[in-house]
Amino acid sequence: MPTAEELLRSRGLRVTRPRLAVLDVLTRGGHLEVDEITRQVRDRLDSVSTQAVYDVLGALSRAGLARRIEPAGSPARFEARVGDNHHHLVCRGCGSIEDVDCVVGERPCLDSGIGHGFEVDEAEVTFWGLCSSCQQARRVDRAA
Repeated sequence: MPTAEELLRSRGLRVTRPRLAVLDVLTRGGHLEVDEITRQVRDRLDSVSTQAVYDVLGALSRAGLARRIEPAGSPARFEARVGDNHHHLVCRGCGSIEDVDCVVGERPCLDSGIGHGFEVDEAEVTFWGLCSSCQQARRVDRAA
């Protein structure tokens, strides 16, 4: 498995402390908002501006090392799971996000049937519902 430095260099990116720190935060998993990424990066580095974190996230996303997801009504979130065309399940109650592998067969959602001249390389599907904790809270609220 390549190191973070090797990953950055393989995508033509300079190796910097902020890039390494953001990549480390993302590879620990989750679907993180910029504020949370910034907080965790500041725990690792002496100082880093929020703008610097945005810049790093933009560079990592363009290089294919991070993925930006934007559930409706929520701030952008970032994750390190890239290149597999997975989808997301979002809780309407608490906003938690879970990964969902492509639903049927091998990347079926990439065959749109209508190309409009595009070479499709990704499809974004978002499933919405309530997580088990929010379902339980709703049952308690209704019983009260």
